[in-house]
Amino acid sequence: MTNAFFLTGTDTEVGKTVSSRAILQAASQRNIKMAGYKPVASGSDDTPDGLRNSDALFIQEASPVELTYEEVNPYTFKEPVSPHLAAEREGKCIDFDVLSDGLAKLKAKSDVVLVEGAGGWRVPVTHTDYLSSWVKREKLPVILVVGVKLGCLSHAMLTAEAIKADGLELVGWVANRVNPGTENYAEIIKMLELNLPGKKLGEIPYMPGINRRDLSTYIQLDAIGL
Repeated sequence: MTNAFFLTGTDTEVGKTVSSRAILQAASQRNIKMAGYKPVASGSDDTPDGLRNSDALFIQEASPVELTYEEVNPYTFKEPVSPHLAAEREGKCIDFDVLSDGLAKLKAKSDVVLVEGAGGWRVPVTHTDYLSSWVKREKLPVILVVGVKLGCLSHAMLTAEAIKADGLELVGWVANRVNPGTENYAEIIKMLELNLPGKKLGEIPYMPGINRRDLSTYIQLDAIGL
């Protein structure tokens, strides 16, 4: 069984964390010890415990493995901007060794680790490098979250091409309906099924209060061998 996956999106705000939670909840239902990992997060709030990112907190809460916040999210930035800008403004540098050490520790505590990216596939962490470079270094199989809306087909195909060009395998994808008014939904899903590599893990419908719901029934972990 593969012991780590990297989850990316076709863009920002397409439902990566919703999909991560759904996958973590599905793992919990199957008694799979899966740890959620959000190594880099921008847009965080001051709390009595320090800076906290809402996406990382949702991942921590949904993880079947009990984890500290720091284990889930080693790089937490306050401003809701690209990680390279957030790090620069706080006088920090995103060190790939720190990300790898965190991943190794979570692997030791779990059966499998689900790593959630930041933004899309080519999100920069410096002015000259990208988070995808770390994913290449770790040789992680990739799960793509497609935010189903107008324009998503091009974004999905281009992201799949970039992942392949980086020498990595797109093993699966999740369709997340971010816009309930999107026309031709069925046709969009059919096009994705015909053209994206990897298997469809599931379709998550648009629904109010989604962050408080059990989404495990929308995910088929068999698609990625779990």
